[in-house]
Formats: sequence, structure tokens, C-alpha cells
Amino acid sequence: MATHISTDTIQTATQVEDPFNRPTAPFTARRRVSRRLGIGIGIGSLIAAAALLTIGWGQTSPLAIGATAAAFFLMSYTAASFAIEGRRFAVDRLATTLISTTFILAVLPLASLLLSVLHKGLSRISPAFINNNSAGISNASVEGGVGHAIWGTLEITATTALISVPLGVMAAVYLVEYGKGAFATTVTFLVDIMTGIPSIVAGLFAVSIMTTILNNAGYRSGFVGAVALVVLMTPIVVRNTEEMLRLVPHELREASYALGVPLWRTITKVVLRTSAAGIISGIVIATARVIGESAPLLITAMTTDYYNYNLFGDYMMTLPVYVYIAYKQGRYADAWGAALILIVIVLLLNLIARMIARRVAPAGEH
Repeated sequence: MATHISTDTIQTATQVEDPFNRPTAPFTARRRVSRRLGIGIGIGSLIAAAALLTIGWGQTSPLAIGATAAAFFLMSYTAASFAIEGRRFAVDRLATTLISTTFILAVLPLASLLLSVLHKGLSRISPAFINNNSAGISNASVEGGVGHAIWGTLEITATTALISVPLGVMAAVYLVEYGKGAFATTVTFLVDIMTGIPSIVAGLFAVSIMTTILNNAGYRSGFVGAVALVVLMTPIVVRNTEEMLRLVPHELREASYALGVPLWRTITKVVLRTSAAGIISGIVIATARVIGESAPLLITAMTTDYYNYNLFGDYMMTLPVYVYIAYKQGRYADAWGAALILIVIVLLLNLIARMIARRVAPAGEH
């Protein structure tokens, strides 16, 4: 026997009565702040800020005018939203505007830095500048080259990564998969301390340890600089890798153990493979952190005006140190050009790391 349910019965069953009998309106029927009004408020805030600072206080700084206009816009836009949309939507717009403003404030310095480096350094880039050295260059009237600094940076950074990456990854694996008790807690505490040590302290440590080992107080080379950077890079690799390993679900480990796979093979084939993309990103971040260091290299690798291909013999120039010396000597164009090359190297490292991460990541994470 078929049961017939009327449409009125369904509507009555699905309706929820408001015990306070408050008038409600459909969401689409609510009044909203139009885009034109928002643009008008923005233009008006900019004009008001420019007039106030220029006429009233005599300030013509674009940064001051922009900050004042942003404050005016935030207050005016929120007040308009309160008047038109009500408290709920006004609070939402206020939070959205604050988040967008903080994002812009975070991006503006980076964009300004990149534009400044491109504007002042791009004109200096040339094949001669990239390939030549700076032998005999001591003033702003003679143009030098940065080739020896590029080579020194690549060689020292590569040596640092070859030492730091295995040490950092294996230390993180121990802390996550094996480490328990007071020893693991102590290692974690020491890693946290090493993450925040000043870079100059790492340089002093490298000099002292190499002097003790070789019994030569005057020994300085690119390898000593690499040792200093290892002290700075290893704790960063440890912390980043440790966080990535902890993000791997325990269910994957348990499934591997249930199949009879030993612990070491579970780590290499499941845990590390799953977190490979994050680990590689952390390694690139650590590399970018140390590739721009100048203070420890000034007292470990020192400086030179010539190409030095021997990492273990004689002094070696790097790009950060070259930028410092060129600026100190008044060769500002050389300093900006070297800074641009350093940024390009970091950018290339990030692109290469992304490609590697995409290739080693498990299927479905691309």
C-alpha cells in the first residue's frame, strides 16, 4: 500500500521556528558593500592622507602617505560595512582587510629588495664581470670581476651541504625513530641552542678546532669556512627533517611492520620516501641560510683576488664577502652585481630542489 505525503507536510517538518520571532531575510537579500563603494573609499583615503601629510605636516614620503591611507581606508571601510551590512559582516570584512594588509606589508619589503637589486645590479652584469677576478682592483674607478667569488661560493656551499645533509638527516631519523630517554632530550636541546648561535661564533669555533687538529694557528682555507657553515647548517637540517618525519602517519609504519618489513627498511622506503619533498625543501632553506653568510667566512676563508680551486689550500673569496669588500671600497656597482648573482643562485637552487622533490615524492603528491 503506497503512502502519500503531501508537500505541506514536508515543508512543515523541515521548518525550524525561531523562538524569539526575529525577522529573517534570505542571505542573498542582505545589503552588501559594493565594489564601487570600496574603490571610492580607497581613493578618498589616499587623497585625504596625501592632503593631510603634504599640506598639514609637510610630509611627502610615499611610505608615510601609503600607511596613513591604509589606516583611513581600514576605518572608513569598516564603518561603512557596519552601517550597510551589520556587525557580523563588518567584523568579517575587518578581519579579511587586516589579513590582506599584513600580507601586503610582508611582501612589500621583499618586492622592494628584489626591484632595488635588479635596478642597481642588472646593468653591471656582463660576461667579463662574471668570469674575471678582481686582481688589482682597489677603488671605484676600475671595474673588477666576480668569477673567483662565484667559484668560491659554490665550492664552499657544496662542501657544506655534503657534510651537513647526511649528518642532519641521520640525526633527525635517530631522534624520531630511535631516540628515547635523556640522551635524545639532550640532543634535541643542544640542536635548539645551535640553531640560534651567532654566525661569528661558528667561525671562531671552526678556526679553533682546525688550529687544534693541524697544530697551525695561521691555517685558513675554504675548507675551514665550510666547517663553520656546517655548524650553522646542520641544526637547521635536523629540525626541519625532524618535523617532516613526525608528519608521516603512524599507520604507514604500522602497515609496513605488519607486512614483516624491518625498521630500517621501513624508514628508508616508507618514512623517508613519504617525507622526501619536505626534507628537500628544508635542505634548500638551510642552504639559502648559510650561502649568504659573510662574518664566519671573513675569519675562516679570508679573501683573495684570484681564482683558487684548492679548497684545502690558501684563501678563498665568496660572494657575501665580495659584496662587503666592494661596498667598503666604494665599488657600489660591483657590490650590487654580486648581490644579484647571489640571489639568482639561491633562486636556481630552489627551482632545482622543487624539480627533485616532484620526482621523488610518492604518487598523488605532485
